[in-house]
Order: sequence, then structure tokens, then C-alpha cells
Amino acid sequence: MSVAMVTFFPVSKPFSIFHNRSSVSLRIKHDLPKRRRMVSKASHTARQGLAVEDDFNAFLEILPRDLRDNLLNEPKSAQLLEVILDLGRLPEARYLGECGGKYLRNTEVSMEELEFAQNAVGEFGGDNRAGIEGTLHRISAIRSRNGVIVGLTCRVGRAVRGHVDMVRDLLPFGESILFVGRPGVGKTTVMREIARVLSDEVNRRVVIVDTSNEIGGDGDIPHAAIGGARRLQVPEPSMQHRIMIEAVENHMPEVIIVDEIGTEAEALACRSIGERGVMLIGTAHGERLENIIKNPTLSDLVGGIETVTLGDAEARARRCKKSILERKALPTFPFLIEMRERHYWVTHWTERSVDMLLHGRRPQVEVRRRNDQFEVVIERGIYDGFEI
Repeated sequence: MSVAMVTFFPVSKPFSIFHNRSSVSLRIKHDLPKRRRMVSKASHTARQGLAVEDDFNAFLEILPRDLRDNLLNEPKSAQLLEVILDLGRLPEARYLGECGGKYLRNTEVSMEELEFAQNAVGEFGGDNRAGIEGTLHRISAIRSRNGVIVGLTCRVGRAVRGHVDMVRDLLPFGESILFVGRPGVGKTTVMREIARVLSDEVNRRVVIVDTSNEIGGDGDIPHAAIGGARRLQVPEPSMQHRIMIEAVENHMPEVIIVDEIGTEAEALACRSIGERGVMLIGTAHGERLENIIKNPTLSDLVGGIETVTLGDAEARARRCKKSILERKALPTFPFLIEMRERHYWVTHWTERSVDMLLHGRRPQVEVRRRNDQFEVVIERGIYDGFEI
């Protein structure tokens, strides 16, 4: 990306190109100006590292004893992402930031070990997911044609404090934010902390629509990581859009948080909620803004697209084809954040970015990252995505 400027900012006085909704014209400079250091209280916390709570012992309890010992003695246990237990195969551990996995022993997983793990977790739902009560860990099942569980993906759930500093300056404005990114980049972790900050620090009425108990954890009592936010559990994944509307109609929220928006009904529910003046924080299936624009099911989240036929005079004035793509409505989410890595995010003002991409131009964005001192740094730059 072509960088325009670098700024360290205090959270109490946020600086963002998006806060001024008028037209912004910036000159891209090849030489960066001298950095102006203004370190916030949040930056001091970040410099000491993120506070992580993972209930690791509860996770180990569902595993065979020899695997527990191996993982406890593993120097990289703090980076453990998930443990794979597949019938007749070697058990495997996967770690954050590493490709592939590491075998935990030389003998295959047995059916008895899978049954032991099943009995140690909650009941599997229609999405083949379960959890460990009182924790944020997620257990996902693979079933045979006969419905028998023959594989488990045991994923470590962590409550991370300090991650929200990457987006803290946007939260007080009440604008809806959509997060996209590949699996495992930390979208749900960020949503969990945003719920806590909005409810406990900004004093908003926050309701979480928790389809797989990933945000609030398994069990009837939500995990302390979501602070004072309330949680509505969803009996079946197909009911998520109905529970979203129920949350607005019955519980008077100022903020609704929903994970994994993936169907047309859920996208329409988001638009309905947004039009009622409720702030939405959500995640969607996709890695970049272009993925959402091109997805006919989810494109309404960013305003949707339609083909428009121009008259001859208009086409000549614009120097373009007669049939062009245009955004057909205001985006449900005014902000969209691409989580490229855990500490490297690209922030879009959705309306402007979608329009420019549809017209074959590259929009201006904010790159949010952490530096070597773990301070949040915001850089203005030109988007490195592709034309639509």
C-alpha cells in the first residue's frame, strides 16, 4: 500500500479519516513525515502485552492422558490453536502462525478416546458443534454416513484483553462495523471484547446473538469475558435471523453482536436492525471487501450492486461503457474491517470504498497495526485490492 502518513493517537481523542464524512482529498507522499508520538493509556497496557485467559486445564481434561502430558510439557502451549482427533489417525496439534501440525504420539486415535471426549463436553447441536461448560473452547464433530462421530476438532477459546485497542476509536460513534477475514485470524475474539467494552466502559445495552456459544461460551451462564452484555442462545443455526429480530423487539438493545452472518435471511435481518437505529457488530464469511461485494447472498451488507444502463451522452461524459455496476443502497455496515492478520487490519469506509471499486478505482483506507512496542499505529494508504 502507498502510505500517506503514520499517527500514534490517544484513544480519548481519536483521529480517523472516516470521522469527517465530507469529501477528503489527501496527497500521497513518498517520504513519510516525522512521526508524532502520542501514547495513550491503552498503549501502555498494550506495550506490556495482551492479557490472555484460556481455561487451558479444562481443555486438557477432554483429551487422553498421554496427550495432556505432551501438551503441558510443550513450550508453545500458549500458541496452541486446536487439537485434531480423527479415528484411526495420529492425534495432531496445530499452532498459531505455523503451517501444518505436529503429531502428539505414534499411536492412532481409538473409538474409546473419541467417546471419552464426547462425554466430557456438552451436547452437539445441529451444526455439529459443542463446548465445555464455563469456557470458550469449541469442539466440532465429523460424523460418518451413519451419524457416528469419527473425528473431533478441539479448538482452544481465549479471552484476550487489549485486542480491542485496534478499533477502540471507532466504537463511541455508534456506527455498525463488519469484520471479515480468514478462519482463525481472531474475529470472534475481537467481537467478545467489543461486547465487554461497549457494555462496561461505554455503558451501552448490548445483546449478543450467540449461535454456537462461541462468543459467550458453553452453558447457561455466559463467560465473564463478555462483561455485562446479555446473551441470546440460538437453538438451531437456521434460526439465527429470527433470534436477531427477537432481540431487537423484546430486549431494547442499543448494540447487537452477531457472529458468522452467512445467509440472505441474516443479511436482511441485519438491514432491518440497522434501519431501527441499532448498532451492529458482526462478522461475515469472506477475506476481503471484494468477496462480500461479489457474494450475491451477502452483498446487501455493503449496499448491494445492480447493473445500470446509461444513456449515450452520460456514457460519453463518464468515458465508460453503457452498462455499469452501481451500489443500489446505503451499506448496512458503514465500516468494514479486513483482518489480514491478528495485528494487521485494513479499515474501509464502506460506502466510499464500494463506489470506488465499482468504478475501477482504488479507495483510501486506514491500515491499523501494532508496532514493535505493541502500540496501535494507524496509516493512511491506498487499497491494494482488485477492481470489481
